[in-house]
Amino acid sequence: MSDIKKEGPSEVQFKKEIGLFGGISVIGGIMIGSGIFYLGSYVLQRTNMNMGMALLCWIVGGIVSILGGLCFAELGACDAKAGGMVHYMNKAYHPAVGYSFGFTSWLLSGSGSISALAIALPTAFNVGSSTKIIAIALIVILTAYNCLGVKQANILQSVSMAAKIIPIVIIIAGALIYGKQNVDLSFTSAFENVEGSTFTAAIGMISFATVATLWAYEGWTNLNCIAEEVKNPGKNIPRSLIGGIGVIMIIYTLFNFAIYKVLPHNEIVSMINNDNLYLGTEVAKRVFGKVGGTLVLITMAIAIFGALNGMILAFPRYYYEMARDGHFFKGHGKLSPKTNVPIAALISQAVIAIILVIFNSLNDLTNYVVFAGMLYNALVIYAVLIYRKKFPDMERPYKAWGYPVSCIIAFVLFVALMINTFMEDPKTAIIGLVVPIMGVVVYFIFEAKLKRENKK
Repeated sequence: MSDIKKEGPSEVQFKKEIGLFGGISVIGGIMIGSGIFYLGSYVLQRTNMNMGMALLCWIVGGIVSILGGLCFAELGACDAKAGGMVHYMNKAYHPAVGYSFGFTSWLLSGSGSISALAIALPTAFNVGSSTKIIAIALIVILTAYNCLGVKQANILQSVSMAAKIIPIVIIIAGALIYGKQNVDLSFTSAFENVEGSTFTAAIGMISFATVATLWAYEGWTNLNCIAEEVKNPGKNIPRSLIGGIGVIMIIYTLFNFAIYKVLPHNEIVSMINNDNLYLGTEVAKRVFGKVGGTLVLITMAIAIFGALNGMILAFPRYYYEMARDGHFFKGHGKLSPKTNVPIAALISQAVIAIILVIFNSLNDLTNYVVFAGMLYNALVIYAVLIYRKKFPDMERPYKAWGYPVSCIIAFVLFVALMINTFMEDPKTAIIGLVVPIMGVVVYFIFEAKLKRENKK
């Protein structure tokens, strides 16, 4: 590898502006977006409309995320650098691997997540032909706001986090109190008309449905990319990750159980079959009347808005890390001397996200994001084992619980989910691999350019 030119210490540095609550707000703010309101329908579809199996998959998705979070917590605590996953994979494997993740995020998964949420917000309000115009406006406005600095962005994140958690808890409590349905939690109906071994069918069903839950859980990896801006990262990153994911798993499971308590099973099936996927909205209406419907819409808007802001805040740190070692556009590796944020990275991200809004549907964007996320999550989780061997003397303020078993289990689970996606949705899987390969090619193009410059 060439002798890379790094930005020196005289360059503008990140400010440590994010505390424990701010860290939880970043995680929860991104995780709790649109998924909580409609993905329960997809999980039910993939479990043959079986409520017990669907709830199990929400718990499994949470456990998978927590196991992954343990690994990310160790890396974030011991190596608190901007760029998170890009930085870890650069050190654990080869710079081309971390770069391919950052490139994939820039071109597809990160920008695609932003696009998906920007589309989801106006879609929830049925604005028709104005959907994409509003989506583009949201991206532009929040990008401009994040250019003001991480402190301002985190204030908005914390406020939106509190503003959406409270009504969600109210909806859950009201539904659990009001709901009169006897929820059938048995797994029997899940295997009706299923050929072959019940065990094999169960594994395939749980895997396929759990992938759907992972879109709702997506976001817990993003605190690490702003690690340089976290106060006392050795303590606050692990606490934010483990606490945030754990609480959200409980919220997701209770939210879906609350739906089952209010709506009869046959009615849920009918709604889903008629493409009425927002079951929580109907529950809120029945529990709180017209006020309930309004409450859900407002909560949904705040949730999506907060998740969108969190992504726009976090992802540019990947591109900053890529540019800092000379393998991306130079402007992306510089911070504004006034606001200490990578403005060029923020702007290019917005441009890509807007292009994706114009040319893709919400469903397509969702699928691409989930597969790419599983691929790189698996690599970062395995990087914990490599770090332990490669850097044995590195100070580790936090060590992953149950190491190495917890890390191996998390890695195997993500790989298994990827294989299942290949079998169930090969188109998404292929696209999810083509873009990372493109990233590796682009890395070596920049590498060759650096070698030529260093010879001069």
